[in-house]
Amino acid sequence: MDRNTFTGLFLIMIILAGSFYFLRPNEAEMKKAKETERLDSLKKAGVTPAQKDTTKTAAIANPAVDSLALKGPFGSAITGTEANTVLENENLLITLSNKGGKITSVEVKGQKTFTGKPLILFAGSENKFGLSLNAAGKVINTNDLYFTSTKTGNTVTMRANYGANAYVEYVYDLKALSNKVAFNVNVVGLQQVIAGNTIGLNWSTILLQQEKSIESEHRYSAPYYKYLDGDVNHLSVSKDEKEELSKGKIQWFSFKQHFFSASLISKQAFEKGSLEVKIPTAPGQVKFYDANMQLPYVHTANQVYEMEFYFGTNKFSTLKAQGYDLEQQVDMGYWPLKYINRFIVLPVFNFLNSFNWNYGLIILVLTILLKLALSPLTYKSYLSMAKMRVLKPEMDEIKAKVGEDNPTLVQQEYLKLYKKAGVNPLGGCLPMVLQLPLVMAFFFFFPNLFELRGESFLWMKDLSTYDEFIKFGVKIPFIGDHLSLMCVLMTISTLIMTYFNNQVSGATGQMKYIGYIMPVIFLGVLNSYPAGLNYYYFLANLMTFGQQFLIRRMVDDEKIHALIQQNKARPADEKKKKSKFQQRLDDYMRQQQQAKK
Repeated sequence: MDRNTFTGLFLIMIILAGSFYFLRPNEAEMKKAKETERLDSLKKAGVTPAQKDTTKTAAIANPAVDSLALKGPFGSAITGTEANTVLENENLLITLSNKGGKITSVEVKGQKTFTGKPLILFAGSENKFGLSLNAAGKVINTNDLYFTSTKTGNTVTMRANYGANAYVEYVYDLKALSNKVAFNVNVVGLQQVIAGNTIGLNWSTILLQQEKSIESEHRYSAPYYKYLDGDVNHLSVSKDEKEELSKGKIQWFSFKQHFFSASLISKQAFEKGSLEVKIPTAPGQVKFYDANMQLPYVHTANQVYEMEFYFGTNKFSTLKAQGYDLEQQVDMGYWPLKYINRFIVLPVFNFLNSFNWNYGLIILVLTILLKLALSPLTYKSYLSMAKMRVLKPEMDEIKAKVGEDNPTLVQQEYLKLYKKAGVNPLGGCLPMVLQLPLVMAFFFFFPNLFELRGESFLWMKDLSTYDEFIKFGVKIPFIGDHLSLMCVLMTISTLIMTYFNNQVSGATGQMKYIGYIMPVIFLGVLNSYPAGLNYYYFLANLMTFGQQFLIRRMVDDEKIHALIQQNKARPADEKKKKSKFQQRLDDYMRQQQQAKK
């Protein structure tokens, strides 16, 4: 890299940093934007700004009801007094309300938020759940009705009466030691009242922040769904999106966030539906999810829908035990990375986890096993780079003899030299490429590994999120509002590795400096990633350095040079026949040379 190129790159970095700093909105603009968002939310809720001080009171008091409405469909369920019922076992604490007969709050017991508070998946008025019925010419949403609640043991029955022997009933049943809530919907005596062949089901909620990094929760949160005879899919994790699900019957959908999920499974399957995700701007909120599904209705005296809720962790083994392929919500990466993680890395991790070691020690042993498995490829890569380093003086002579103004002929002479010396110029790259899928698999494995949540090691209080070595208080372009010590160590070790790789390969020119730029870029990218991931990369760098140190003691450059000279001295008929690829490459070089002449 010459001085002009370096100066240009340096100025570009200064311009980017300056633009982030000087173009950021000031406090007045941010307050104005927040006020605009608040007014918009009030308008969507049907409340004018002048009404904002009386909203809470109005929500508590029962609104005036038209006397004709009381005589209409579900007239006796239009008014009432809201009351809560609690279902609880060893894993969950569930609050149900007679207003809508729905679950209003779910606490996952035994888990805490990053602030140490009880972990509540969702709560408050933003959570809506109900059936949409076209009854007697009116669209009735059960979310607005008052149900009669009856609790027997750990079973709660919610009933909204339409008339004599005609009602909609929800039955919730929570078994001991379970994260599933059996949910049955009984539509009784309404076969002459409900129009159409489907009943709508709507569930919308805002999932609350549980982890220290809201950016990390955004990165791994999305609505998931599964067709009855299809694979598990999801909506966007990075932007607002709405998708119509019309390719078949839907077995389940899930409001998934980073380490926890709220899912609804239908044993009869939904006919069709739609899912929507939005990224809210309010603090402490991860994603807004909205699901609208269609259930088949056959106009019988008693229509029963059997469903199940799952509320709990996104631990792979826990989700797999629930069935229905729920474990595919855990992002193990793209093909083939997800297969490497599911069938190689995860079983080895679970085996090591059975010894009840600290997770920092487990990551260390896992890294050692990986490096041992890849050591033959590492050896071949180093040996190939050593051969290229030994050949470099002869390559420099060819370049000086032919001249830099004729690159085609230079490359052609290089190929002749490689052939005579028995050296494959791609021999150092190919083993590294073969190692890349395993290295990349961990990039998805550790950030989605529930077992690391809340687990400490050395100064890292939580391996599932970043460690704050320095907290700036304000966001700095490229870095963020903190500096992770483990990420810094990982970057330093990568720079050292780059230096030694350059010594081995004999890299010169721009290629020599590009290797130093990438680790700095990774510092900005991985600074907000889990400490467990950066810890793994740090260990991998140290072990790679150790491997190369041992290999360097084993490999003698003089012996390599002597072997190359023997290859060059061998008669042409004893050398290997050209491969088709090599023959085509030689033909191409020859054509380029002739065209230039």
